Order: sequence, then structure tokens, then C-alpha cells
Amino acid sequence: MASFALDLVLWLTGIRGHIPRYDDFRPGPAAPTTGLSLTVRALAITAAVLAALTLALWGTVWMAIQLL
Repeated sequence: MASFALDLVLWLTGIRGHIPRYDDFRPGPAAPTTGLSLTVRALAITAAVLAALTLALWGTVWMAIQLL
């Protein structure tokens, strides 16, 4: 399961397409990605990580309040 999660993260960030898997050598993209799309991808990943951390913190505080 951890391998699948790592594979998913690498695929979402665009790194996975550059690593051959099971002798699958797919051709790469014809045009290089622009700087703007990389910036947008980095912002989206940052927002997702911050949202996950915020939910984890909220859940921890909620559980602590429920236990009191």
C-alpha cells in the first residue's frame, strides 16, 4: 500500500512519467512544460498539503476536546 501511495504522489507531481515501469517506455511529452504550469502545480501541491495538515490538526483538537 505504501508503494502505491508513493507511486500516486510521484505520478501527481509529474515525476512518475520519467521513470520506466514494467519495461514500459512511453514517449515523453513533445513540448516542454512551461514555467507557469510548474508554478501552478507547486501551488496546488502546497495547498493540498496545507489542507491535509489543517484537517489533521483540527481532528486532533476535536478529539482532545471530546475526551475532556
